[in-house]
Amino acid sequence: MTATFTCSIDDGHPSDLRLADLLKRHNLNATFYIPIKNREGYPVMTPSQIRHLGSTFEIGSHTYDHCFLNSVNMQQARYQVTEGKKVLEDILGKDVNGFCYPGGKYRSEHVDLVKRAGFRYARTTTNLCFDAGESRFEIPTTCQFYPHKKAVYLRNFVRSMYWNQRQAGLRVVLKKDSWLDRMNALLEHASEHESIFHLWLHSHNIDDLNLWSDLDTFFEQVAAQVDVTQRLNNAQLAARSFMPKKIFEHYQH
Repeated sequence: MTATFTCSIDDGHPSDLRLADLLKRHNLNATFYIPIKNREGYPVMTPSQIRHLGSTFEIGSHTYDHCFLNSVNMQQARYQVTEGKKVLEDILGKDVNGFCYPGGKYRSEHVDLVKRAGFRYARTTTNLCFDAGESRFEIPTTCQFYPHKKAVYLRNFVRSMYWNQRQAGLRVVLKKDSWLDRMNALLEHASEHESIFHLWLHSHNIDDLNLWSDLDTFFEQVAAQVDVTQRLNNAQLAARSFMPKKIFEHYQH
């Protein structure tokens, strides 16, 4: 039995390059969601660094300057979605098909903006899920690689939707006292049920908390448990889950 593994890295911090090396070492796939700037003050990779990363991994958009879409009016939100895509495509010289809502903060009208901008799928920050959700423009995750306390999972569970789909994940994390044990237990659950394990993280958190060794060990466990054919980037996951077989096969190459 094996899970399907996908990984998302948000914010385009320069440490994403170190993370990319770690992923390659373990032969794992991932998608990096990158804003052009970051209004919160974090550095963002240069165009040449983004192109280097994009030669190996999928690059998705994260608005123009990491804007929480529910904090601005619709005109500003439209600019953030469309301009972030356009500039990133100019840098890469190819289409950008994936989008991630910064902070997971958005409303239904923002989903429509993302669709009209020409994206093929979008990812949220909804956690504790072992599937790709019900819409390719609101794909959930399983967990963030971060030392969250149990209370954070409980609070997120109550505040977010899809409670029935997330109950199993909540039960798994509440049984473990160590946050790393929770990560491992979620991965084990996905493997046992041959479902999806969608990890997401910020490389600047890994820097700040000195978690590189822990992440290396966890990736080693993922590589040992997940068949190489089931290591997908987010576009491949969306294509397999929501798109016709012909389009999925396109993303496999």
